[in-house]
Amino acid sequence: MTDSSAPTPAATLTAAAGVIDARKTYGIGDNAVHALDGIDLRFAPGRFTAIMGPSGSGKSTLLHCLAGLDSLTEGAAFIGSTYLADLSDKQLTELRRNEVGFVFQSFNLIPTLTADENIRLPLMLGGASGDAEWIDRVIDTVGLRDRLTHRPSELSGGQQQRVAVARALATRPTIIFADEPTGNLDSNSGTEILSFMRNAVDQFGQTIVMVTHDPYAAAYSDRVVYLADGRVVDDIASPTADSIIDRMKQMGH
Repeated sequence: MTDSSAPTPAATLTAAAGVIDARKTYGIGDNAVHALDGIDLRFAPGRFTAIMGPSGSGKSTLLHCLAGLDSLTEGAAFIGSTYLADLSDKQLTELRRNEVGFVFQSFNLIPTLTADENIRLPLMLGGASGDAEWIDRVIDTVGLRDRLTHRPSELSGGQQQRVAVARALATRPTIIFADEPTGNLDSNSGTEILSFMRNAVDQFGQTIVMVTHDPYAAAYSDRVVYLADGRVVDDIASPTADSIIDRMKQMGH
């Protein structure tokens, strides 16, 4: 990528999501663990960011606090122009359903529902039918047209994760959070999912933040943020697998 991928002045004024001086502490006194220790991050709209770092660096905690699945001890998390701490539980549930897409390592599909029903589940829960044309486009992009009537048990791992990614996209969310989305997949299926996520950013203008430990997965992103001990220790634009591996070696991981 060239320097044209740097945020434009307009993009720097807005962010799809972010945290301001984010701190998350578990336990008290001498036993306190600072999972997040003063993190400032903004995620620009229409970009794909990978969050990396050793085990226990705070990657998943950060993702959960950004997504409103967990709350910060101090600081603020926001999605679009909404500060999560300002919301009631009901408002937070609605925000997560309408503005946020999730893709986890375990596919989290409902076994009794078909692929089609799983994809539409967030909309059905909200009592909406969604944008039919958009959902059709998502289904075609993930290549699931001929699998819509199949239940998860009749699909391969890669197909199940494609259903999960399509479900995350179905509501046209402001942002998608992906936690090790290729962790349970073979390399071919993993590449499929990452290519699709990259496409969703390039073609649909989707914003994706993905936690991964895999430098090859992270190389699909526009930006890699490294955490260590609950702090941001590096921030790389236009990463390649080689540049990520070199940086990991320097950092002793």
